[in-house]
Amino acid sequence: MSKENQKVWLVTGTSKGLGLHLIKLLLSQGHKVIATSRTTDVLKKEITSFKENLFPIELDITSDTAVKQAIDESIEKLGRIDVIVNNAGYSLVGSMEEMTDAEFRATMDVNLFGTVNVIRNVMPHLRKQQSGHIINISSNAGYVGFEKAASYNAAKFALIGISEALAQEVINFGIKITVVAPGQFRTEFMNSINYVKNRIEVYGVDEAEKMWTKFSGTQPGDPDKLSKILVQISEMEQPPLHLLLGPDTYELVTQKRAQEDAEFEKWKSLTLSTDFD
Repeated sequence: MSKENQKVWLVTGTSKGLGLHLIKLLLSQGHKVIATSRTTDVLKKEITSFKENLFPIELDITSDTAVKQAIDESIEKLGRIDVIVNNAGYSLVGSMEEMTDAEFRATMDVNLFGTVNVIRNVMPHLRKQQSGHIINISSNAGYVGFEKAASYNAAKFALIGISEALAQEVINFGIKITVVAPGQFRTEFMNSINYVKNRIEVYGVDEAEKMWTKFSGTQPGDPDKLSKILVQISEMEQPPLHLLLGPDTYELVTQKRAQEDAEFEKWKSLTLSTDFD
């Protein structure tokens, strides 16, 4: 790869799942990759080729101070960051009633505020260089609410709204924003699911845990194809702001939109009745 085509990528959540697949692809193509994770042990074990272009950082993305330091040091070492993939996250399964305050907040810290920390601290550098592409990994759970996934829904819905707002704020600086909503891809994500500690039998969390555990390893989506698409959109002059990935996501989201349209029409008379006479 020529130097003018080589990019510096920052990818969070890289110890397994999509992050690891993406890093391997990027390195094989000659890109430089800043890979963050709470621990880099898996990275060091899994990445055996092109190590000279891998810059692993042990990072707790829930710490704004630590994120700022990591980004500043990366810029000092590599000179720039071209593409940011906010991929870190995990799911907590359980009903709203069962979730403790600590459990709910912990998922929001990683799935939402960690991404906010990265965006906030990388923006001064992107604005200075007048370029960059931020890719936020949401989910079909960012468009459709699912029972026993309220905290994950909350974070992934928020990422879509944040991405839309951010796109408007940075358009004049040459910075691109894409929010990606994958469906079920065959990664290690299922094995990282957390389940509520306090369980109430009627909500069926025990059965849900058995189901998701059994489903792991049978997901229809190919993570290597997903990774290639992320590289593809990073090379576009005008990438999509919203990108659904996977037939399952497309079906879920389009059905949800159709249901919403029907519901809005049903209650239109009430909706339009609120102005002063």
